[in-house]
Amino acid sequence: MIKKYLFLVVLFSFSFKGNSQSNYAVTPIPFTQYSASSANLATSDDRCSNLIALPFAFDFYGVNYNELVISTNGYIDFRTSSANTSSPFVFTQEIPNVAFPVKNAILGAYSDLNNSNAEGTITYGLYGTAPHRKFVVYFYNNSFFSCTAMKSNFQMILSETSNTIDIQLIDKQSCTAAGIGKTVTGLINLSGTEGIAAPNRNTGTWSAYHEGWRFYRPNYYTNYAFVRCDDDADGFQTFDLNVAANDLSPANPASISFYADMALTIPIINPSAFTNTTNPQTIYAGGNGMIKSVILSVVDCTVDADNDTVDTASEDVNNDTNLANDDTDFDGLPNYLDNDDDGDLILTNVEYVFGRGSQSSNSLLDTDNDSIPNYLDNDDDGDNVLTFMEDYNHNNNPADDDTNANSIPDYLENAVALGVNNFDINQQVSIYPNPASSVLNIENTSNEAISNIAIYAINGALVKEIKSNEAMQAIPVADLQNGIYFVKIQLNQQVINYKFIKQ
Repeated sequence: MIKKYLFLVVLFSFSFKGNSQSNYAVTPIPFTQYSASSANLATSDDRCSNLIALPFAFDFYGVNYNELVISTNGYIDFRTSSANTSSPFVFTQEIPNVAFPVKNAILGAYSDLNNSNAEGTITYGLYGTAPHRKFVVYFYNNSFFSCTAMKSNFQMILSETSNTIDIQLIDKQSCTAAGIGKTVTGLINLSGTEGIAAPNRNTGTWSAYHEGWRFYRPNYYTNYAFVRCDDDADGFQTFDLNVAANDLSPANPASISFYADMALTIPIINPSAFTNTTNPQTIYAGGNGMIKSVILSVVDCTVDADNDTVDTASEDVNNDTNLANDDTDFDGLPNYLDNDDDGDLILTNVEYVFGRGSQSSNSLLDTDNDSIPNYLDNDDDGDNVLTFMEDYNHNNNPADDDTNANSIPDYLENAVALGVNNFDINQQVSIYPNPASSVLNIENTSNEAISNIAIYAINGALVKEIKSNEAMQAIPVADLQNGIYFVKIQLNQQVINYKFIKQ
């Protein structure tokens, strides 16, 4: 497919080798339920399984594991000593906490579940193709102890290569029985000193339906990755290393040279046409006082690694032959491994459709006619409210929000932009320059005083906030990573939303 649309694509370092970084973050993701070739886990109440072999090494809090334990109370435990032991079922602490009864664990929907009544199942299995497989643990219709009418349905998904952890809360009902219904969704390390829970999903009594969360480590990948399609299925390909030089030093790519060794003593003679000798292969980039590993990999592009219906070759959005530097939503996963390429909580395979009505049947759907197809656009209707912000019922699914009941989801309807005020106010407040590199200026010619300015990352994380007692005219942004941001400006009871690019 020839792509004629233009937009900002982040240039980042991505590698198949992790490090010991442990600062996990959590972000909402679209609801996705996985089917996998699965094995049934023999269960009994409050019990940990025997050791279960992982089909791939998985990095959790900086340690690689090849086996794990599944508790019938809804968590994965990486401690081998937990195998075939009783599982704790009573807890009151929020994570992190050194007194928390479970450690070194992925807490899918950890609670006091009853697995002895044969009403539900626990299965585990493998989904996908290496090196992008997923290990899926599925709790189906498990009852709460002493609250058997209420059920818990959820999945824990461990991803090969990216080492991300997804929790899909399919239908986690609420049990209010004293001491029984407390549930937590999150991670905790071996000592209990580090941990993170999904928002509003720390220890407490709550319910969730069709809700997805991803736990990941920002800047986890420290090397530069160059991933090419394998055109002839032989594992080898010719790489134009100038692509890597442009990414590593956009201002001066000519300053970057490539070498076969880390000591930078064996130069690569023809960087414009370098053929790998192994797959993957590590070479080294040097220049500007920097030495960086460059991982060259060749992948089978007939495999749709993220199962998003977009053929892998078409996910080279910037057409530079490197699949690994296309990350439209700046979430650390390149598009060819991401099933929500624009980070708007609408699955790519829902948005990757061709034009309807007045649009050409040969063009991808572009609701706001901004030359960015919906599957790559985080503001599908062009109303300056990011799609994920049009989740007005707050269930992490903008697709079911239709506030004017006209059968058109709000995220596809420009006329609906809750929180965006009248045209006059929008014309009287502006931001500049855009793109900005060091300072974002706010110009307010209205009669209303600005009371608050908040800047959000593309995944909804609040990265900077300026309140009324601080300077409102010039906002420093040099500390922000390059990418697209969402600016929310509040003037008394009125709110205006903008997008700006940090570069």
